[in-house]
Amino acid sequence: KARMVPKSFDVIGDIAVMRFPEEVEEYKRTIAEAVMRTNKNVKTVLNQTSPVHGTLRLRGLDWVAGEKKTETIHHEYGCVYKIDLAKVYFSPRLSYERNRITALVKPREVIVNMFAGVGCYSIMIARNSEADKIYSIDINPDAVGLMEENIKLNRVGYRVIPILGDAREIVEGRLKGVADRVLMPLPEMAYYYIEIAKVALKPEGGWIHYYDFTHAKKEEDPKEEIARKVSARLEELGLKFELNFSRIVRNVGPNWYQIVLDVLTFGKT
Repeated sequence: KARMVPKSFDVIGDIAVMRFPEEVEEYKRTIAEAVMRTNKNVKTVLNQTSPVHGTLRLRGLDWVAGEKKTETIHHEYGCVYKIDLAKVYFSPRLSYERNRITALVKPREVIVNMFAGVGCYSIMIARNSEADKIYSIDINPDAVGLMEENIKLNRVGYRVIPILGDAREIVEGRLKGVADRVLMPLPEMAYYYIEIAKVALKPEGGWIHYYDFTHAKKEEDPKEEIARKVSARLEELGLKFELNFSRIVRNVGPNWYQIVLDVLTFGKT
């Protein structure tokens, strides 16, 4: 049974999220208690029972051991985030990526974060850059509620503007042509919103940080597949652009990858 014990798991605040195979069902609690003994900061162990799914990107979670809760406080690069794992999506595995984007932001930039969640990218940018405004949109009311709390916790209310709604409607209604930089950290939906990223950007262009999932065999470069897909769409939209940078953000399954593309656009051709 030892080989069936989860070897890696996410720690979010003081909650460990594990994926227990059915074969270890009767040993779950014993394993969870061992995890809490060896990780003194972990107070709760949850079992992830389904993949992330749906518009709100939620996952099934069952309590296994420790305190019965799904809410926690997570610290990252000098920021603090209140998170309820039953109501919102959050991954600590994106911390490097959030910090990388923050380091690219120039003074006085206006940013549109189209899928802001509880505000992680937006708040880190506000805390650690000289951005002017970060418009932070999410369709999940629970995420926006937590984002509002996190904005207060991090004292960035003067720069991070939380907005509840669908990014398409919000951008077309009130954020046309305002952005120097657009963040699209929702891999399941980003492709369908590329046109809206273009609408949000200033007429002279700017940056799009685009995230997507792709499958690649051993001999294939997953970054190239995403680059082809996005380039074709941007050309359809009549944008001049260059693909400035790409990287594999993380593996999300056998031969499945999350990719980021940093795209610099130059307005209409």
